[in-house]
Amino acid sequence: MYIDINSAVALLSGILILLVPRLLNYIIAIYLIIVGLNGLLQ
Repeated sequence: MYIDINSAVALLSGILILLVPRLLNYIIAIYLIIVGLNGLLQ
């Protein structure tokens, strides 16, 4: 079963932000880095 990596990261990020709101900046930064690397490597 194929799961889109962006969807999985977005879902996990949303859950973590709800649980620990101060992680928001770190989660956004990590997400942007992952998306950027994913775009460059494809």
